[in-house]
Amino acid sequence: MAKPGVLLLNLGSPASTSVPDVREYLKEFLLDERVIDASTPIRNLIVRGFILPTRPKKSAEAYASIWTPEGSPLIVTSKKQRELVAKDRDFPIALAMRYGEPSIASTVRELVNAGVDQLYVMPLYPHYAMSSYETVVVRVMEEVNAQKPGMNVTLLQPFYNDEDYLSAMAASVTPYLQQGYDHVLFSYHGIPERHLRKSDPSHAHCLERPDCCETCHPAHHTCYRHQCFTTTHSVAERAGIPKDKYSISFQSRLGRDPWLKPYTDFRLRDMPGEGIKNLLVLCPAFITDCLETLEEISEEGKEIFLEAGGEQFQQIPCLNDHPAFIDFLNGRIDQFLADCGVRNAE
Repeated sequence: MAKPGVLLLNLGSPASTSVPDVREYLKEFLLDERVIDASTPIRNLIVRGFILPTRPKKSAEAYASIWTPEGSPLIVTSKKQRELVAKDRDFPIALAMRYGEPSIASTVRELVNAGVDQLYVMPLYPHYAMSSYETVVVRVMEEVNAQKPGMNVTLLQPFYNDEDYLSAMAASVTPYLQQGYDHVLFSYHGIPERHLRKSDPSHAHCLERPDCCETCHPAHHTCYRHQCFTTTHSVAERAGIPKDKYSISFQSRLGRDPWLKPYTDFRLRDMPGEGIKNLLVLCPAFITDCLETLEEISEEGKEIFLEAGGEQFQQIPCLNDHPAFIDFLNGRIDQFLADCGVRNAE
C-alpha cells in the first residue's frame, strides 16, 4: 500500500541574530542562481566581494529587532502551521526551509526513512517566481531524485487565484477594514524585471506592452506580476474594498537594476501628500510574517509614512496560522489523499 507524506516549505531564516549566522544564511540565499541570476563568477564577486563584507551586520540588527524568545518568527509560525496541519493525521507531515534549517536534504531523508513513496510538496508561495517557488521545487526534486528516484511527487501549484486561499485572505483582512482606513496598500516582494522576462516562455509578452498583465496569455502561468495583480483585485473584491481605495507596490529591492514598480518605500513617502493619512498595508506574497513584513514594513515602512505626514499605519498580519488558512492547507491535503486513493485514518 502506498504511504503518503507531506512536505511544507518556506524560505528560511538565520539560526540566530549573530553576525556569523546571518552571514552564513545570506551566503546560501544570495548564491542561489535563481536569486541572483548572474554567471557563477559574477555572482560570487557580487555576493562575496560586495555584499557579505558589510550586509550581515546590518541584517543581524534588523533580525534582532523582530526576534522572539522562541526564535525566528518565520520558523516559529511555520512550526505552528505544521503542527496544526498534522493534527489527527496518521502519516508524516514535515517542514523544511529552502535556506537554513530544517534543510530540504535532511527532511527528505526523514521522509524516505519513514517509507514515504507518495509525496505532496507544498511550497508556501502563492505566486510563481524563479527566486521563490521555482527554486524550492528544483531543490526538493534534486534531493528526491538523489535519495529515492522512484518516489511519486505531487506539487501544490501557485495558489494565487485559489478560491479557498482568496477567501482566507479576505477573512484575515476584514477585521482591520472595519476599524476604518483611507487606503489599503498591497505590498508584494519585488523581483528584478529581468526575472519576469526570463519566466515568460514566449519571451515576447511580459513587460513588452503596457497592458501585458491584463491581456490573456500563456505567460501568465509563470508571471509573478500578473499573479500579484490577480490576487489583489480578487481579495479587494471579496473584502469589499472600493477600487479607488487600494493599490499595489513592490518592496525589498536589491541592487541597481530595475525591479517591479511602483516601489513600496516611494509610495509610503508620497501617500500622505495625496491625502492618505490612515493606511493599512497588506503583504500577500508572504504567507508567514518575517523580516520583510515585521521589520521592513511595520518598522521602516511605518517610520517613512509617519515622517512624511501620515497619522495612522497598520500592517495587517500575514495569514500565519489563521484558521481559514489551515483549512485551506488541509483541504489541499485531503484532495491529494483522494487523488492517491489513500484514506487518512481518523
